[in-house]
Amino acid sequence: MSKYLIVGLGNTGSEYAGTRHNIGFDVVNALVLKHGSKFRSDRLAYVAEIKIRAKKLVCICPTTFMNLSGRAFRYWMDLEKVPIENTLTIVDDKSLPMDTIRLRPAGSAGGHNGLKDIQMILGTDQYPKLRFGIGSDFPKGMQSEFVLGKWLKKEEPLVLKKVERCLGIIESFVNIGIEQTMTLYNNQVIEPG
Repeated sequence: MSKYLIVGLGNTGSEYAGTRHNIGFDVVNALVLKHGSKFRSDRLAYVAEIKIRAKKLVCICPTTFMNLSGRAFRYWMDLEKVPIENTLTIVDDKSLPMDTIRLRPAGSAGGHNGLKDIQMILGTDQYPKLRFGIGSDFPKGMQSEFVLGKWLKKEEPLVLKKVERCLGIIESFVNIGIEQTMTLYNNQVIEPG
């Protein structure tokens, strides 16, 4: 049975729930819920296992805080013996507009501290990422408040639609691979409503 590691990036604690920076957690939670599983608290992460066809997905939300996500990623990748190309990290991305989701087989951290830590721990940026566009509609000097802020009411329908799309992308990634999934999904603009 092939194995995959699905990593949602975010911060633990109720004060971070529903924030833009926690969208990785939200996507992985939605995936686990859809497939009828539950998280348990384990080493460095909340962990759940699901099956899609004959594939086992180990889903984690690191409990190490965003900036130290690499330790949890590495620990679970090694423990479960998942090849790096079978990992998928879901992350917020302010350089992408709100209507965009982008799947990539590799790529830089782009200033994202969670990705920087994973890259430092792994010694490479050559691992798949699913980037959830959050836009950059904030005044100069207010990036932190924006990223750690809650979604606006008017953004919520689009966010829900994009979370659903992410589930389709993750399922496609494990079923048909990253190249075909990128062809299917990367150029789609997601309309609200």
